[in-house]
Amino acid sequence: MTEPALIELDEVSKYYGNIRALEGVSLEVHAGEITCVLGDNGAGKSTLIKIIAGLHQHDAGSFSIEGEPARLAKPRDALDRGIATVYQDLAVVPLMPVWRNFFLGSEPTKGVGPFKRLDVQLMRETTRTELLRMGIDLRDVDQPIGTLSGGERQCVAIARAVHFGAKVLVLDEPTAALGVKQSGVVLKYVAAARDAGLGVVLITHNPHHAFLVGDRFVLLKRGRMSGSHTKGSVTLDELTRQMAGGSELDDLRHELERASGPGGDDPA
Repeated sequence: MTEPALIELDEVSKYYGNIRALEGVSLEVHAGEITCVLGDNGAGKSTLIKIIAGLHQHDAGSFSIEGEPARLAKPRDALDRGIATVYQDLAVVPLMPVWRNFFLGSEPTKGVGPFKRLDVQLMRETTRTELLRMGIDLRDVDQPIGTLSGGERQCVAIARAVHFGAKVLVLDEPTAALGVKQSGVVLKYVAAARDAGLGVVLITHNPHHAFLVGDRFVLLKRGRMSGSHTKGSVTLDELTRQMAGGSELDDLRHELERASGPGGDDPA
């Protein structure tokens, strides 16, 4: 008997008044797999994240967590069900040390009554150990997290989610503002989270990054699904073509060729 998907959306729709943000979107997230959601700005990726993260509720279709119907009322509900979301802007306090950001909102204490205080030593050691376990070797966990590169901050956020027991990790455009080398570092830790047994949802507009690590691919366009593939059923070229608009690109190329061809307005 196969294990139910950690998360399954079936024909999910979301409306804001007369505006259709999502319509008929389906996807599955399995343990030890990465499901990539691809789309340009306005494709519906942010709305999809908000439904999975408990910020918004879907208006139609079904949303299941480990085979049980779910309707998350708030982000805390998602966290309690093992769904951790790392947003593009990252919820970190730049001037606080790495270890403090790692435990932000979940700080362990020691002592009782008036002698109760933060267990700083435990937090430092745990942060260093958990980062190393994910293959992240920081020079100093006491340094302000704002001094880390964008890729390093993303990796700390991923390690934090793994440490606090996430079953599903949702990553919102983790490589969007990064260069090639930094993006490669982040993708390595995304793969490490998958190898640790998590189900990962990778939101991206970069088909090359998605194809490097993805097991499943869902393409969104103007709130609707424009494609759904597994790793072995699609090539990078086809994924890129669908992501870029496919037939629309072909039409545009013909238009441009006509405009600059014989009889066109090609400037001298």
